[in-house]
Amino acid sequence: MTSDDLFGAASAAQGEGYAAQRGAAPLAARMRPASLEEFRGQGDVLRTGSPVRRLIEGSAGAAGPLSAIIWGPPGTGKTTLAHLVATSADRRFVELSAVTAGVKDVRAVMDAAVRERDLYGRQTVLFLDEIHRFTKAQQDALLPGVENRTVILVAATTENPSFSIISPLLSRSILVTLTPLSDKDIREVVDSALTDERGLAAEFTLDDDALEHLVRVAGGDARRALTSLEAAAGVALDGQPAGRHTDDAVTITLGDLEQAVAHAAVRYDRAGDQHHDVASALIKSMRGSDVNAALHYLARMLEAGEDPRFIARRVVIAASEDVGMADPTALQTAVAAMHAVAQVGMPEARIILAQAVVHNSLAPKSNAAYAGVNAAIADVRAGRGGAVPAHLRGSGYAGAERLGHGAGYVYAHDEPDAVARQEYLPDDLADASYYHPTDRGFEDRLRARLQWLEGRLGRRPDPR
Repeated sequence: MTSDDLFGAASAAQGEGYAAQRGAAPLAARMRPASLEEFRGQGDVLRTGSPVRRLIEGSAGAAGPLSAIIWGPPGTGKTTLAHLVATSADRRFVELSAVTAGVKDVRAVMDAAVRERDLYGRQTVLFLDEIHRFTKAQQDALLPGVENRTVILVAATTENPSFSIISPLLSRSILVTLTPLSDKDIREVVDSALTDERGLAAEFTLDDDALEHLVRVAGGDARRALTSLEAAAGVALDGQPAGRHTDDAVTITLGDLEQAVAHAAVRYDRAGDQHHDVASALIKSMRGSDVNAALHYLARMLEAGEDPRFIARRVVIAASEDVGMADPTALQTAVAAMHAVAQVGMPEARIILAQAVVHNSLAPKSNAAYAGVNAAIADVRAGRGGAVPAHLRGSGYAGAERLGHGAGYVYAHDEPDAVARQEYLPDDLADASYYHPTDRGFEDRLRARLQWLEGRLGRRPDPR
């Protein structure tokens, strides 16, 4: 069981206890938006005139509504959008999960949709959750109903549809990409749940520090935020003294929330000093080759809700700035991690980031490339660097030969070892030396080659 599973189990257990006391469905289910006005986040997806908004409003055009594949992380509104598509235009709603449903279930829905259309003139919305779990054959079974518009398919997936959904189904649907909710959106979801009659009906208040911690642990997931809030409400209620006046609102403290979600609050302000200090400590620990310290600061950033994409970008920079050519594969690992983190998301992104951080930490270090480009930039800014030598200038246009451009240029591949002895730098920088490889890692081999090359090019060897 992963740490995320443990988090969910703890929150769910507390939440179900409080829901049972109220005799109601879980808070996340009760607070599901009943209209577009209540929906939080996804402004680009739901802008006026967008395909999804037209689908929800029942104005998809004379050809009839398209089906939709909704891709996004948990708790961002996939199921809610499917409900809105069904209810806003008085359509019949059927929900299946690809975990338990099969071809037989799909065909039964299609048959019932035909009867509903022919007898009552109603369209059927089929919401298929986790469609990526369907095999190719199972997805093929959806095609006739989607193509004939027997049903409006709204399929949800947390995996990239380009890899998990067959092309014929993708081509017959609009692709809707949802993103994690912003902190502001999560706060609005929580505030609404605290006051709404469907939610906690003003029976509870939430301390400011508890709210900030709740926003962090939610990680852009509205369902997680509401489940955690309900769990914390149960803890707060259990801690009330006997004989308490029932009209008094119960305060949910940071301690209640920490106990409910089994997740200690990390003192970390993503917009303040802690953000910069911990990020700096991560970089300096990798630079200093202390892998344990680097993993500690990585963990602090992740547990505080730092955007994993920000962390990945910092690791990429460090791979060039601090490891450089001492281990060129560190940059490959870091760039691969950056792209993987964007596709996978949390919590699995922590594993990918850890691999890149460990590689950076344990790799031999060199800042020679970084120092080299800085030295070259300093010369340029100081005004050094005259005209490009005539033999290096472009000669592929009319009149270039008359100007002497390209005259005397030696094509390197025609020379032994593909090294042409000629001047490449401007005259005033003929003796400039910017790159000074170390004797660490792969760069030790580069140092020997650089010395050999400078001899072949007729340049004085670097005394360093």
